[in-house]
Amino acid sequence: MLTGYDEGATVRAPAAPPSGANTMNGTNSREIASGAGKSRLARALRIEWLGQTVASLCWIASVLTYGISSNGDWLQLAAASAWLLANIAAITTAEAD
Repeated sequence: MLTGYDEGATVRAPAAPPSGANTMNGTNSREIASGAGKSRLARALRIEWLGQTVASLCWIASVLTYGISSNGDWLQLAAASAWLLANIAAITTAEAD
């Protein structure tokens, strides 16, 4: 129980971060880049991402197929394009898991 001062306890200072150009403890930057590429590919092949991306592409195709004849059509195209860009951004950013 931590109710007071313990004479037998030792207090340790946090370790200082390594200094110098390579602060990644010997990890090669190419290894990280290839790992990130594999992670992106794995995320891109998930059904959630594929489904949303295909849906946004179909939405864009339908707007372009039926033509843009009103302001609502432009809004539809903007919404579908924003959805597609959000899906692409989700793949390119690092995953926090």
